Amino acid sequence: MGRQQAAHRRKANNRASVLMITAIVLMLTVVVAVKCAELDRKVAEYEAVESQLEEQIAEQQARAEELVEYEKYTQTMKYIEDVAKSKLGLVYEGEIIFRQEN
Repeated sequence: MGRQQAAHRRKANNRASVLMITAIVLMLTVVVAVKCAELDRKVAEYEAVESQLEEQIAEQQARAEELVEYEKYTQTMKYIEDVAKSKLGLVYEGEIIFRQEN
């Protein structure tokens, strides 16, 4: 009978060990699943931020191009004439100006 009791104890110990290992594996699986969900959420947030930043970059590049064009325009005679007429009220000799009555 001693052998049977020892064998029964070993089986009980083996079952307990298997149950503990199974519980540990399940807990690890749950922890990994939760962390994966958190990482997926963070990735989505970072992708949204990245797309916003890319839009801002595109806007700033367009603005830079506009500034380059404006710089070229300010170096032309047309710009000088426009500023002289609008801000200084200057006109060419013999030019007639028509003004609207308010």
